[in-house]
Amino acid sequence: MSQTDEFISKLQDIKDGDLSRLRRLAGQPLDYALPGFDLFTGLWWPLRAASERTPRREPSWLVAKLFGTFSVPHIRLESGLGPSLPGVLGKCEPSDDRDQRRFRTRFDAIICSSLSDIETHLHWSVREIAKAVAGRLTYARNVTGIDWALLLDDLSLWDKEFNPDDTWQKSRLNAHEQLVHCQERHRTPQDLWACEYLYRANHEPQGADHAD
Repeated sequence: MSQTDEFISKLQDIKDGDLSRLRRLAGQPLDYALPGFDLFTGLWWPLRAASERTPRREPSWLVAKLFGTFSVPHIRLESGLGPSLPGVLGKCEPSDDRDQRRFRTRFDAIICSSLSDIETHLHWSVREIAKAVAGRLTYARNVTGIDWALLLDDLSLWDKEFNPDDTWQKSRLNAHEQLVHCQERHRTPQDLWACEYLYRANHEPQGADHAD
């Protein structure tokens, strides 16, 4: 199990009261409130102390707040990586032309954001997925969750280019190629997100039951 998987596992195990605490800290920096700082440090620091492969603090704090705010299950397939956030979000795209354009504009704001100002846009995206999981988006059936560990790994590389010699990054690129039958050479997580979103939005019949 990777350090990222362990971090997500720890988030899954925390109590409802601590999830509520994370929810109240949405949009806030880590040092905003001591209880939130202590909660996050207890989750993250032991992993960081054990391995430098632990995701950086900023994306880990961001994912912890999102996880605490929305009831979106974590899905990791036995065959490898689970459904990516952009792939699932593409399945949530409305079919009405005006709503679709507005939805894609919101998605474009995500991939055009730096890590430091992406939280608001990610908050919107996970909220839409949570609606689909709860059955509130009739045009987005069979949405059951996302791979939170994959999200964290992608955000950890958000402001960097891929290194194809890195084992994990190579597996991410290979999974993307299999997912969308893509032969392009993508250099950044943003490239992957755009490709996975558009594939789901354009090539999947509405309500298709896919593992992403």
